[in-house]
Amino acid sequence: MTSVRPDSFSLVLITLLKGVTYRENDPSLWQALLELQVRVRDYLSQLNLELVLDDAEGYAYLRQREASEEQPELPRLVPRRQLSYPVSLLLVLLRKKLAEFDAKSGETRLVVSHDELVDAIRLFLPASANEARLLDRIDQYIAKAVEFGFLHRLRGGDERFEVRRILKTFVDAQWLAEFDRRLGEYRLHAAARQDDSKDESL
Repeated sequence: MTSVRPDSFSLVLITLLKGVTYRENDPSLWQALLELQVRVRDYLSQLNLELVLDDAEGYAYLRQREASEEQPELPRLVPRRQLSYPVSLLLVLLRKKLAEFDAKSGETRLVVSHDELVDAIRLFLPASANEARLLDRIDQYIAKAVEFGFLHRLRGGDERFEVRRILKTFVDAQWLAEFDRRLGEYRLHAAARQDDSKDESL
């Protein structure tokens, strides 16, 4: 077993408490996490947190444990994030694209362009006569996906994004199996908002 620095335990905990930890971002920190994970899990359990670690995909994050009937409800350290309809739609579309990519490609990194994201999501949004406003809204949805860690903006002049594989944890296989039904619901949702969108464009 590789020796770790004296401060590795604290560094691992602090990094996890700040958000998702990726192996590619800091391989030495990831190795420390693997070697210290028993201590990390024991410590986190006292905070009512559990470590979710996927060594194959190279990510780890913290999840709040749900209180049992016998235990009092404790304050949440990991807040719940309420996703809007368009952001949820974008994540479902990305999850399906990731599944198709895994089935057809031997690569591990799925990279999509800004135009691909726009084309994918606009099909399920209410039509708008104001194209600039529609694109601004889609950019806001993409920015939310980046903020939540499901997309990673790549460096360079062209707008390209890596689809983070942690998305597979949040949009699971059961949800993906219901994809067609969900898209039907999204189409109905878009149709129901069609009149509102027309009003906004006046």
